[in-house]
Amino acid sequence: MHPRAGQQAKPEDLIDPQLVTDKYYSEHPDADNPDQKVAFGTSGHRGSSLNTSFNEDHILATTQAIVDYRREQGYTGPLYIGKDTHLLSTPAEQTALEVLLANDVTTMVDAADRYTPTPAISRAILRHNAELPGGVTGTAGDRADGIVITPSHNPPSDGGFKYNPPSGGPADTDATSWIADRANDYLRAGLKGVKRCSLDSLGQPGSPSADLKVAFDYIDMYVKDLDKVLDLAAIKDAGVRIGADPLGGASVDYWGAIGEHYGLDLEVVNDQVDPTWSFMTLDHDGKIRMDCSSPWAMASLRELMEKKDAAGSAPYDIATGNDADADRHGIVTRDGGLMNPNHYLATAIQYLYSHRPEWGPDCGVGKTLVSSSMIDNVVQALGRKLVEVPVGFKWFVPGLFDGSLGFGGEESAGASFLCRDGSVWSTDKDGIILGLLASEILAVTGKTPSEHYRELEEKYGVSNYARTDAPATREEKATLGQLSPEQVESTTLAGDEIQAKLTKASGNGAPIGGLKVVTENAWFAARPSGTEDIYKIYAESFRGTEHLSEVQQEAQQIVSAALDSSR
Repeated sequence: MHPRAGQQAKPEDLIDPQLVTDKYYSEHPDADNPDQKVAFGTSGHRGSSLNTSFNEDHILATTQAIVDYRREQGYTGPLYIGKDTHLLSTPAEQTALEVLLANDVTTMVDAADRYTPTPAISRAILRHNAELPGGVTGTAGDRADGIVITPSHNPPSDGGFKYNPPSGGPADTDATSWIADRANDYLRAGLKGVKRCSLDSLGQPGSPSADLKVAFDYIDMYVKDLDKVLDLAAIKDAGVRIGADPLGGASVDYWGAIGEHYGLDLEVVNDQVDPTWSFMTLDHDGKIRMDCSSPWAMASLRELMEKKDAAGSAPYDIATGNDADADRHGIVTRDGGLMNPNHYLATAIQYLYSHRPEWGPDCGVGKTLVSSSMIDNVVQALGRKLVEVPVGFKWFVPGLFDGSLGFGGEESAGASFLCRDGSVWSTDKDGIILGLLASEILAVTGKTPSEHYRELEEKYGVSNYARTDAPATREEKATLGQLSPEQVESTTLAGDEIQAKLTKASGNGAPIGGLKVVTENAWFAARPSGTEDIYKIYAESFRGTEHLSEVQQEAQQIVSAALDSSR
C-alpha cells in the first residue's frame, strides 16, 4: 500500500502531456519485441507511448489490420468510432481516421467531436444492425462494427485500442489474434501496405470523399434509449437524489443530459476533463488510476457522501462513479459507502431477475470464474442457470446478443444486462446503466443496494474475498496458463476437501488461462498478469477472514508445486 493512497495527487504525480504526445509520434516499436508489439488482451491493445507500446505505428498497423479483417468477413457497413478522455485517445483517433477513410470505410464520428463511452459505441452498432434485413442476428453484408479508443481505467500516460465486431461487444480471440498478427506483420514491413490520407485533403481530387466521415449524435441516441433498459420514471417519481462523478471520463456530458431528459434529481459532482487527472486521488499503489471500484481512487466521492447535514442526511441517496470510458461502475450508497463490486453484482442480479417479468425462464446469468460465490447462491435461489466463464467480457457477448443471458458481470465492476422487454441493450460493459440501476433499486424497493446485500449475507453467510499478487517470471506465467488439473496434487485446501480443480470454465469449456480450486466453503483462482511479472490470486471464503488467509497462503503453495511439477 502506497503511503499516499487515497490522497490528492501532487504535481510530481502528473504526466508531462507534451512528452507523452511527442513520443506517440516519434517512437517506433519493434514488432519482434514482446513488450512493443501489438497484443490484444481481454480488452484490446493497451500500452504507453513512454515505453513504445502505444504509438502512431501501432495504430496505423492495427487500423489497417481491422480494415483487412472486416473485408475478409464481408462487412461493408459503417464503422462506429469513439474515444475516451485519455491524452493519447485523440491523436489515436486521428491516426485511425486517416487509415479508415483512405480505405473508403464510412466512419461514424461524434457529431460534436466529444468523448464517447464504450457502451454508446456498442449500442450504436447494435441499433444499426437491428434495422438491417434479418435484424441484429442477420447476415447482411452492410453490418456495422466499431473501434473504441480507450485503456479503460489505466493511468493517464496509457492508450488503448479495441475492436468491436457487428455483435457489438469485444471481439473474440479468433478475431483479435488475426488482427494482432496482421498488425505486427505491417510493423515488421515498415508499414508497407498501410493506406492513409490527410484529413485536411478530404473531398479534394485524388483524395477520399468527405462523405465517408459522418457526424453521428451518440449522446442523443444513447440517452433517449435508456428508458428501454431502466425504469427511469420510478426514479423520478421517488425523487432519488443522485450524484454522478465521471472521474474525468467520457460520461462527462452524458450524466447531465440524462438528468435533464428524464427530469431526475441528478447532479454531476465533477465535470472536469484534464489529461493529467490532477483532481484524482491516488490509487492503492500511488498511481493515478480511474478505477471506480477502488476505495482509494474513489476517495473524493466517498468523502462527499460522508458529509452529513444537520439532520444527518447524506447529500445524495446514491452516488455513482465511472472509469474513463464509462464501462465500469462504482456505487456509493447513503448508508453503506462504496460497495464492493461483487456485492453489487449479487444485489443487481437478485433485483433484476425479480423485476423483469419479460425475461423468459430460460434467461441465464453470466459471471466470471473469479467473481463471488454469493452470485452462485443468488442464482440458485432464483432457479436460473449460471454460466461461469473465463475472465474477459467477450465471453458474455453471445449470450447477451441472443438473449440467453439476461446479465453478464465481472468482479472488476463491469456488467451489462438486457432491455426490459428482453431484447439486447449492449454487449459491452455499461457503467452508466449499472449506476442508474442502483437508483432504480432504491426507488422501487425503498431499500438501498447496501441494505439488500446485508439481507443476502443474513441468508447465505458473509463472503470474505480478496485478490493478492505473487511474483512470477515470464516463463512461469506461460506455464501457469497451460496447467492441467492433474498437476495439482493437493487433496485439501485450508482444511476442506477439494471438490474441483479447473483449468477450463464450467460455463463454456473455454480455457481459463490459469487454475481454479474449489471446496465447499472456499475457492481460489490463479491467473498470470498480462502486463507485470506476477500472477493474481483471487480467493473467497465463507468461514471468516482467518480462513481466507489460509486459503491465500495454501494457494501459493499449490500453484508453486504445480509449476515445479511441470518443469
